Amino acid sequence: MRLFNIPKAVILGLDLTWFSFVDELKTIFRDKGAMLIFFLAVLAYPLVYSIAYENNVVRDIPVTVVDLDNSASSRQMIRMLGATKEVSVSQEAGSLHEARQIFWDGNSKGIILIPEGFEKELLRGYQTSVSVYCDASYFLIYKETLSATIQATGTLSAGVEIKRLMASGNGEEQAMQLRDPMPAKFYNLYNPAGSYGSYVMPGIILIILQQTLLVGIGMIGGAGKDRRNNQVVKPGIRVRQGMFSVVFGKGLAYFTIYLVNIAFTLVYLSKWFGFPDKGSFADVCILLVPYLFSVIFFGLMISMLFRRREHSIMTLVFVSPIVLFLSGLSWPSTSIPPLMSQLAHIFPSTSMIPAFLRIRSMGVSINDVRPELTFLLIQMIVYFLLACIGYKIAVVRQERLHQARIAAQENETAQMIIDEEE
Repeated sequence: MRLFNIPKAVILGLDLTWFSFVDELKTIFRDKGAMLIFFLAVLAYPLVYSIAYENNVVRDIPVTVVDLDNSASSRQMIRMLGATKEVSVSQEAGSLHEARQIFWDGNSKGIILIPEGFEKELLRGYQTSVSVYCDASYFLIYKETLSATIQATGTLSAGVEIKRLMASGNGEEQAMQLRDPMPAKFYNLYNPAGSYGSYVMPGIILIILQQTLLVGIGMIGGAGKDRRNNQVVKPGIRVRQGMFSVVFGKGLAYFTIYLVNIAFTLVYLSKWFGFPDKGSFADVCILLVPYLFSVIFFGLMISMLFRRREHSIMTLVFVSPIVLFLSGLSWPSTSIPPLMSQLAHIFPSTSMIPAFLRIRSMGVSINDVRPELTFLLIQMIVYFLLACIGYKIAVVRQERLHQARIAAQENETAQMIIDEEE
C-alpha cells in the first residue's frame, strides 16, 4: 500500500500546488490595483529614478568668487577653479555682502573669498588662506565645492613652491620631488567615475522590488478577505490536504510574475544606464531565488494581518523609508545602533543588498557572499513555515466560524418550525 500511497500523495500535492498557482494568478489579473503595483509601479519607479540620476555626478556647481586682492595670483586661482569639473564660476562679486545676496537669491551654491594681500603673502613665503562658504545642507554640493577649492588651492600652492625651489638653484624635476617627496596615488575601486547613480540605484531597485511585492501581496490578501467576509482562502481550495502546497503554489505565482520584472530592472535597465555588472549572472540568479521567495513568503505571512486592501498600502508605504535608511545605503550599517541593525534583518533586502552589490560592483563569486546567501535561505524557510502556520490557524478559525454560523442557522430554522407548530 505504501508504494501506491506515496505517489498518490505527491500527485495530490502537485495538483493542489498547480490549483493554487493558477487560482492566485487569476486573482492577481482580476485585481486592477495589484496589476498597477506589479506591472506599472515596479517598472516606472526604477525607470524614473534612473533617469533622475542619469548624470551620475554633480558637476558645474555655480559659485560666486569674491576677489579682494585683484592680483595675477588671485586671477589664476579663479581660472583654476573654473577649470575644475565640479564647479563653475558663475559670478564675481565685489564684496562678501554682495556675494551673500547672490547666494540668498539662489543664483549660486557657494562663495569663495580670496582675501586682500593674497599674492603678497604667497610671494613672501607666508601662509595665506582662501575662505569657502558652501551649502552644507546639501551634502553632495558641499563635498564637490570643497573638493574643487582644495584642488585649485593645492595646485596653485604647489606651483608657487616649485618656482621658489627652482629660484634657489634646483632643477624642475628636483624641485617637484622636494615639493612632494611622497606623492599619493588614488584608485577609485568598483566605481571609478564616482557615479552616484551606480552607487545607489542597484540597492534602490532591490528595495522597490521588495516593497511592491509586499504591498501587492497585502492588497490581494486584504481584498480577498474583504470580498469573502474575512475568509483567508476560497472555500473550494482543499487546504487541509496540503497547506505547504497551497502556500507554495501562491508563492510560485508571484515568483513567476517577478521574473519578468527582474528581467527588466536588473538586466535591461542596468545595461541601459550602465550600472555595474562585473559578476557572474548565474551567481546573481542564485542569490535572487531565495531573496524573492523570502519576500514572497514574508508577504504572505503578513498579508493575514490586513483585513482591508488599503491597510497594506498605508502600512508598507510608511515602512519603506525605514527599510531604505536601515539597509546600509544611506548610512553605513556598522554605524547603525545594534538593536536597529538586527531588527532591519527582518526584511530580506538588508542581507540582499550588500551581497548583490559585492557581486555586481566588485565582481566577487557566490562563495564570497555565502553568509548572506545562507541567511536568505534560512529566512526563506522560516517565512515559508510561518506563512503555512499562519494560514493553518486562519483556516481553522475560518472553519470554526463557518460551523458556528451553520449551527446558528439550524437553531434558527428549528426555532421557526417549533413556533409554526405551536
